[in-house]
Amino acid sequence: MIRQAIPTRILLSLSTAAAALVLPASASAQDSGSGVSVDRDEIVVTAQKREERVQDVPISITVVSGEAMQQGGASQLSDYAAAIPGLQVDNAGSPGRSTLSLRGVAPIGPSATVGMYLDDAPIGSSGIYNRSQVFTLDLMPYDIERLEVLRGPQGTLYGASSIGGLLKYVTVQPDLNTLTVRGGGEVFTLAHGDGVGWAANAMVNVPLVTDQLAISASYARRETPGYVDNVLTGEEDVNDAVQQGGRAALQWQPDPALTIKLSGVWQSVDSDNLSLVYEGMGNTPLAPGAPFLSTNTALPEPFTSDFQFYSGSISYDLGFAELSSTTSYSQLDILEVSDATLVFGGIFGGFAPYPATLKQKKWTEELRLTSAPSSSFEWMVGLFYTDEDNNHSQVVRALDASGAPIAGFDPFAVVGLPNTYKEYAVFGNATWKISEMFHLTGGLRWARNEQTFTQSTSIPLLGLDASGDGESAEEIVTYSVSPQINVNRDMMIYARVASGYKPGGPNVALPGFPATVGAERVTSYEAGVKASFLDRAVSLDAAVFMLDWNNLQTGAAFAAGINGLVNAGTARSKGVEAALLIEPTAGLNFGANFAYTDAKCTETTAACTDGDQLPSVPKISAAMTADYRFSVSGSAEARLGGAVRIVGDRISDVESSALAVPIDGYAALDLNAAVTFDDKWTLRVYARNLTDEEGRITSNVATTNPGFLATVPLQPRTLGVAIDLSF
Repeated sequence: MIRQAIPTRILLSLSTAAAALVLPASASAQDSGSGVSVDRDEIVVTAQKREERVQDVPISITVVSGEAMQQGGASQLSDYAAAIPGLQVDNAGSPGRSTLSLRGVAPIGPSATVGMYLDDAPIGSSGIYNRSQVFTLDLMPYDIERLEVLRGPQGTLYGASSIGGLLKYVTVQPDLNTLTVRGGGEVFTLAHGDGVGWAANAMVNVPLVTDQLAISASYARRETPGYVDNVLTGEEDVNDAVQQGGRAALQWQPDPALTIKLSGVWQSVDSDNLSLVYEGMGNTPLAPGAPFLSTNTALPEPFTSDFQFYSGSISYDLGFAELSSTTSYSQLDILEVSDATLVFGGIFGGFAPYPATLKQKKWTEELRLTSAPSSSFEWMVGLFYTDEDNNHSQVVRALDASGAPIAGFDPFAVVGLPNTYKEYAVFGNATWKISEMFHLTGGLRWARNEQTFTQSTSIPLLGLDASGDGESAEEIVTYSVSPQINVNRDMMIYARVASGYKPGGPNVALPGFPATVGAERVTSYEAGVKASFLDRAVSLDAAVFMLDWNNLQTGAAFAAGINGLVNAGTARSKGVEAALLIEPTAGLNFGANFAYTDAKCTETTAACTDGDQLPSVPKISAAMTADYRFSVSGSAEARLGGAVRIVGDRISDVESSALAVPIDGYAALDLNAAVTFDDKWTLRVYARNLTDEEGRITSNVATTNPGFLATVPLQPRTLGVAIDLSF
């Protein structure tokens, strides 16, 4: 759950330690959304770590192409999440700051429940003290070939923290034969803001040795103007944001059997203020006459994120199998600042900016041996290793009106949370093709993780200087079994039982308190169908599922200044998902996605009550699309498209919580059109949220602005025009 910008851990530390101080009163599987007709034979995915037709994979999958993302002016995951059945993206006020859930498995405690991969390597922390549930990579779509979304636990092939599913960015690989240059520019406006946004991107692919060696490079930058006004300071449009990123890649194939790939990705986000608005309780205006898009913080609340990723892979075709190795290194640096003046400023008569930083370094290595394609039996075995070093620190400052430190009070509080995470795993997967009609796929993974953790809390005014260490080790086995019936080439019926886990970890070692918290575990049961009819003019993916979720992790205060996690409770999520695409005539298609999810606690504990609806999960979500492509002249083609995104009602916390806030659903209309000349020049126009719907992505009782709701709004109406060039 996201409670505005303030990390849960320092809240627990300070609420215990500062209780003696007088504080201010506080209120308590298809190319989804692309608008492009796609033959299932053309959609190839790597969900099972080998290239396969999406039609043949016994997993519920949605594929979103990079082209589809660009057509609608998307710049972050929340822009196209509604087009993916079962995916909920709760943006927390900036690109790079989102909480993901699939099939109702939303993070109740710390750490993510949806795994994320960049090509063949995992990104993001697996540890429980690094807020990985909210720091999510939002890659701009320019150099992305596709996004694969796998629903249900993926622990067997993808390991930790994929209990709800997996998002996998697949980047554009260098072309060994064709020189390509692409570029584009875009301008756009947002309702309720006075500024004009712009974006620019460029990509080049150069074959250095035909059929053997090529390099590619890309760069993109997007500046989004603000649209939130501060009614306290009088400032307007305070939430400007800049995203920029680049990528360089090399592919070398000195021999038909040998392929070597190197790549580097970097991306940064710099938001002047979070796109966060405050409302009165019950969604009333912040102040009499104040517009919905208003804030009232005394201090700026900026957010910056810098992400670097480097990977190298080598594969060799042995004939009977392919041996491959992928090594990656990633680094994430986060700085976010909250205004905690209303919580702590009254103690020292000043302002209380609250910066929190995260510095993360992560190495991974995966070695796989994958059998050659076979009509009878295919297999894979692999080894995996990861090593993380994380440092999460939080400070509450005490400043006067000039910004100078207040003697005797600054810093008011300091919390340090350094931690490490190492994991070793062995895994295997196999498909037995009993006959042309009957296949059986199964997988098994053994993993061991070892963690260390230190928590230090200092509040000089109270004479508190507490610290403690902890360590943990756990071994986990996950599995998957998937029988499938191939009725024909265009219809497959499957069932799947699979398990996954979210790692536990250490608590500070204190007498009478648990030294560790155990892993959360999910077991999923599903059945589905993938089918095309009427000469592939109609395609349908549908699945029913039930997930049993055990050992939920929740926070607990252990002693003054020290807190940790305990396992408490169980939950169950069940529902149905469907995706339909109809092409009544060449060039015209209609699509629809639908998901019904019923996610509830199934055991009464201190964290929730049996029957409580789980937070941030809409029971109903849907999207409808339409697209028409037609020839304008012999050298020009036009396209018209539109989509309606629908997100149902949600709740901010478990229903029995005193902090639970109902969040109304919303529907947003998007339109886009394009004309392409000579397959080189494209002029695009788009409108997102055309009717300027006042939707609420999240809404919570504000922790640093007592008496108000902290709400992340749906981005207001956005109108844009773009020109793309490719040759």
